[in-house]
Amino acid sequence: MADDLDAFQPLHRPDASAPLRGLTVLVLEDSRFASDALRLMCLRSGARVRRADCLRSAERHLSSYRPSVIIVDLGLPDGSGLDLIRRLGSLVPRVPVVLATSGDPMLASAACGAGAQGFLCKPIESLAAFQSAVIKALPRHARTDRNTMRDVVIRPDSMALREDLAQADVYLASGVTGSRLDYVAQFLAGLGRSARDRDLQHAAEALRGLSPAETAARVDVVRGLVSARLCAGD
Repeated sequence: MADDLDAFQPLHRPDASAPLRGLTVLVLEDSRFASDALRLMCLRSGARVRRADCLRSAERHLSSYRPSVIIVDLGLPDGSGLDLIRRLGSLVPRVPVVLATSGDPMLASAACGAGAQGFLCKPIESLAAFQSAVIKALPRHARTDRNTMRDVVIRPDSMALREDLAQADVYLASGVTGSRLDYVAQFLAGLGRSARDRDLQHAAEALRGLSPAETAARVDVVRGLVSARLCAGD
């Protein structure tokens, strides 16, 4: 397996039109909407990109190759991204750059304490801010000729948003409770934040910490909002 320096040896040098050329980015993100934004940013920047949607999938990727950059969502269906960030520090060869992402800016210090070199707060929309975060986290020798492009706002595919909403509706319809319901609540709250949908965000945030009697009524409210948004796209 290649060593750390090999991760930064592009066949063609990065330039103003492709400042992240030569990098392979693994995006660990359960939301298709959020991961599509990151995919577009990587491609616009000249980087290669792969996606994993859970910790288990990320471990499979990492067992066969080392990306030069991994972006880890902190709220995942099978655990916390913080646990993976801690484990990445002991891998040999290591992943040179680890960035964390979340809609909760209060988690930035926890992510950096676990070993991340940077934090991307959702929604991630600015191409220049994304490129700057990646370049800043690179080893010094790998920053040469890498400068951010003129800033643009990246808009992910609306179909990815619908897929996320449909998946969340399946979860809610199955009668999830406890920690699983907490996961769905944070997933939908993050989706609402990324889509600038405050009603959905706030309704999802209100799902957490409820008694069993309160939960059923609140889930019905959230499902109604999800259904309305799915119908609006038909």
